[in-house]
Amino acid sequence: MSMSDNEKLQQRIDELETRVAFQEDNLSELDKVIAAQDALLAKQQLQLQLLAEKFKGMESKLDQPIAMGGDERPPHY
Repeated sequence: MSMSDNEKLQQRIDELETRVAFQEDNLSELDKVIAAQDALLAKQQLQLQLLAEKFKGMESKLDQPIAMGGDERPPHY
């Protein structure tokens, strides 16, 4: 028994609907991943900015001369 044209057409429509549903699920999952990565990137950029500011502060402290008393020994003695 051969399929009628209507049955073939319905089978193709069902297959296409299944593919579209699968693609919609994939897009939804990818959207969640992108949102999570965006949030992580923003957090890491803030952390990097804070570390850069901290590093600049340490750098400026190292550039200042160390004032020591006359007979005071350096800390490594």
